[in-house]
Amino acid sequence: MELPGLAFAIWMFICFYASVDGYPSGKIREACTSMIPCHGSSPQLSPEHTITVNGTEFKPGDNIEVHLSGPDFEGFFIQARDAEHLDSPAVGSFMLVDRRLSQLLTCGRTKNSAVSHTSKAKKKYIKVYWIAPGDAPKHVQFLATVVKKYKIFWVKIPGPIVSQPNALSPTPPLHATSEAVSTSHPVSYLSKPFNASGCGSMKFCVRNPSNCDPESASCFFLSFQQEKSSVFIEMSGPSEGYLAFALSRDQWMGGDDAYLCVNEDHRVHVSPAYLKGRSRPVLDSENALEDVSWRLVDGVLQCSFRRSIHLPAYKGRFNLDASYYIFLADGEASEGGLIHKHRRQPLITNGIYNVTGLPHDIGGSRSPRLIKAHGALMFVAWITTVSIGVLVARFFKPVWSHSFLFGKEMWFQVHRMLMLTTVMLTSISFVLPFIYRGGWSQQAGFHPYLGCTVMALTIFQALMAGFRPSRHAPRRQLFNWFHWSTGTTARILAVVTMFLGMDLPALDLPDPWDTYTMMGFVAWHVGIDVLLEIHSYCLVRKVEVIEDDRVQILQSLTSAEAEGRLFKQIVLAIYICGNVVFLIAFLAAISQI
Repeated sequence: MELPGLAFAIWMFICFYASVDGYPSGKIREACTSMIPCHGSSPQLSPEHTITVNGTEFKPGDNIEVHLSGPDFEGFFIQARDAEHLDSPAVGSFMLVDRRLSQLLTCGRTKNSAVSHTSKAKKKYIKVYWIAPGDAPKHVQFLATVVKKYKIFWVKIPGPIVSQPNALSPTPPLHATSEAVSTSHPVSYLSKPFNASGCGSMKFCVRNPSNCDPESASCFFLSFQQEKSSVFIEMSGPSEGYLAFALSRDQWMGGDDAYLCVNEDHRVHVSPAYLKGRSRPVLDSENALEDVSWRLVDGVLQCSFRRSIHLPAYKGRFNLDASYYIFLADGEASEGGLIHKHRRQPLITNGIYNVTGLPHDIGGSRSPRLIKAHGALMFVAWITTVSIGVLVARFFKPVWSHSFLFGKEMWFQVHRMLMLTTVMLTSISFVLPFIYRGGWSQQAGFHPYLGCTVMALTIFQALMAGFRPSRHAPRRQLFNWFHWSTGTTARILAVVTMFLGMDLPALDLPDPWDTYTMMGFVAWHVGIDVLLEIHSYCLVRKVEVIEDDRVQILQSLTSAEAEGRLFKQIVLAIYICGNVVFLIAFLAAISQI
């Protein structure tokens, strides 16, 4: 599956491959042949709307006035077809009367051969003109699909037949029968919640969090149990909108077999669907599911159904005796069963599994491993190594001025080692999202732009340090200023970038815990920095010597700060421990996603 940055990448919109209501703009050329909106439910059988015309005969080039009227409706789709071959392509072309309500579409090779709505605004009446072509059949019948609301629609409502002069009576049948013959099976209500008994021994289970109880209000649960030539499937989770799972041959969205349980006005509809690329899921109007049951109690949605292991007659349905990645997602649904993009990444199994093979009881992850590694390495670099390295360089020169490591002052060697580690961790982490995405992410907002800026400043800082002038060189002061300003800018931007990255769909740490914890780290670092600054200032004031009301003589800053060696070392130890606590907290949160 292709997942996407906002997000997974973005799967689980309401969608229709051949939809009327699903396209508020009315541009629905995919429905030209069948005229069937793929809404995951069966069409109504008794039309409430009628088609009328202003004549019964026509000659090539004539204009026929066509009216569609009835109770309020949102979407419509009108065509004219050969009355004796209603499965044939659309005939003739249309001319609009009100472009605010209707628009022309091209079906097949015939331009302007269909009319549809321009928006979901409610309407009662539509008027258009049909222009008879030169090669028109002897008898033409008008057909309309009308959508009252998402789950309430009629397909190929038969309209009047118009004929050419002196044409023989058409051969029956001439009326358009609804292709909306219901294929759904009876639906029942679950009397009690699911349980996890048999997971790993009798049935294949996916649970998040691991080993959670599907009776609880925080457990996402999916189980598969083979029964001869079919599989019984249970799905449960805290959602008042929809739950969905998909079988995929990879970890990216696209070309997948999906199943949705959608809450519509306190009733749950179960529909198979097909995921085509990163676009909206195509709900299957041909229901291949049996023994459908559902339950919606205290915000927990549960549904179960049975499907055959092999469904050769249904396009897009995978065989259940093969191995796949398993996706489990949830999201909101609005009135009428219209589902919206899930706000967080779906749960994805870490490997491929055969749900009819050896039973397993597994979990999964809502974040790809490469993205987890990206976040973990950035936290290590910018919470731990860089913060400690800056503190050592700023306050520990006089403390370790007479201590040496590998021929250099200890403070400098510690500072250089930590900064080089930061450059290495940042560089490795920087490339991981590009490897995962295969390029630039368009759904990650400002995060990648700031990340690239931080990476550039990090490399520039390291290169600048490599050309550091000697201590007494004329340009040393200028170098010190640039070195400090570049490093400070990089650290500020890195914190902002982490703030933004924590809530991206590909990682999405617990909210608002992540924000408050990062704010705590910033306050912790600033507090320690201010404490050491105050301590340095107090040392300078302490060594002032006043003799006979003359100008005070100050001891050098270096020797003054050396007197606070023990205090600074204690503060450094406490600071390192605090940083490690923050780091462990973030790493633990990443591991739990």
